Amino acid sequence: MLFNSYIFLFLFLPLCLLGWYGLNAGKQYKLAQAFLAGMSLWFYGYFNVYYLAIIVGSIAGNFFLSFLLRQKNTPFMRKCTLLIGLLFNFGLLFYYKYFDFFLENVNVLFRSDFTLRHIVLPLGISFFTFQQVSFIVDRCLERAPHYSFLNYVTFVTFFPQLIAGPIVFYHEVMPQFEDYTKRIFDRKDFVQGFILFTIGLGKKVLLADTLAVVANAGFAKTELLDSPSTLLTLLAYTFEIYFDFSGYSDMAMGLGSMFRIQLPQNFNSPYKACTVKELWQRWHITLSRFFIQYVYIPLGGSRKGKLRKIVNNFLVFFLSGLWHGANWTYVAWGSMQGLLVVLDQLGLVGIKGREEKGNQKTKWKVPAFIGWCYTFGMFVLSLIFFRSESMSKAFLMFRNLFSFKITGYLPKLVGVLELPELYIVKEALSLKFPTLLYPFSVLQLLVLLVISIIVLCKPNAKELVLTKQRNTGFALFLTVVFVWSIISFSQVSTFIYFDF
Repeated sequence: MLFNSYIFLFLFLPLCLLGWYGLNAGKQYKLAQAFLAGMSLWFYGYFNVYYLAIIVGSIAGNFFLSFLLRQKNTPFMRKCTLLIGLLFNFGLLFYYKYFDFFLENVNVLFRSDFTLRHIVLPLGISFFTFQQVSFIVDRCLERAPHYSFLNYVTFVTFFPQLIAGPIVFYHEVMPQFEDYTKRIFDRKDFVQGFILFTIGLGKKVLLADTLAVVANAGFAKTELLDSPSTLLTLLAYTFEIYFDFSGYSDMAMGLGSMFRIQLPQNFNSPYKACTVKELWQRWHITLSRFFIQYVYIPLGGSRKGKLRKIVNNFLVFFLSGLWHGANWTYVAWGSMQGLLVVLDQLGLVGIKGREEKGNQKTKWKVPAFIGWCYTFGMFVLSLIFFRSESMSKAFLMFRNLFSFKITGYLPKLVGVLELPELYIVKEALSLKFPTLLYPFSVLQLLVLLVISIIVLCKPNAKELVLTKQRNTGFALFLTVVFVWSIISFSQVSTFIYFDF
């Protein structure tokens, strides 16, 4: 079930809110929690009923391991349980996400002919697997208590963050579910949640889905692109992926707030960053902290010398790339980002007016604007790997971009942009003034890009909720965005991170 769908907005969400607050008002706390868990499983199973067996099996297996650790166990038993937990979770993830990728590479390397199984990737498996891995690791390290089965199911399946994050930790949400005073309807939390949800919905439906038309058309015709059309394709995708994923995260936080459950912020204006390191402190924050806590720190972090710190940082980004998908393009993307972060941490170049701990002796200082251009430019280039279907197509995109050739393909790419709201205007122009069609398409694209840049430069959704004065103008703006988004539901598309 999509957040940007009629069934979710006008059936699922009202029923879920009414049932949750209604049962809690009657002090049926356990029943209310069971109701919410059941609705969350319906939300997940709506895509494919077969997915329910996978997530329920994953939950049951991890809960059983947690159950085994209820009593005081020897260090050896905890280590065995940890090993079993890691093998179980990552084995499940490997089978559904990487098995065909593994066989494909074995066939290439050893010239074998193993048959690919073409396994359908369950939605959100990377997210709910990492969430449960964090819990099992902390249970084995005696940093987390054992919860009841109902509590554990609620922790894993809470629908706002189930499909595409943010990746939450047990200590963030479980105390909130166990606090019965937070189960009373609160108008302030609900209004804040609605504002967050509406802003996220607008970012996804009005901006990301529209930009996706241009980005998808460009990447589908890689061999035809010249330098300007390649640049346009990359910029469209750069804005699309941000508005798509941050829009989902805003909606997730907003929905959580409607239920009085505060979810962690996943994006904090990453395109304002002036260094690569800063960008990754602002982009997909909950994934970064997972890798820091469960990979970087256990490997020694920065405690074992500069070389070890560099290796650990690179490994984190290498694994992050692999986490995103079973394709060498994701590995290349993660490796590129890892190298950029390592270069950042060497302290060869710094930003004027910004002294980072440990880098006070930076040899060369550059203005913040230069740092931003470099950071944003490198991120855009890295997305060539992220979005391309294969390494060969990625290299072709690089060649197209830096060939500096103009073949005249740009008008064709711009022409694919069709805003449903302006369909009548475009049809009228095609009948009466066909020569104005291309300028009209260019104008549409420029307006869209300008709006995107303005949104990026303004405070992010969470900042708006905390600081924006609630006046008539702001209420009118939210109403327009909400209604316009609903009208645009006919253009429904899935979220990019559903694939991960």
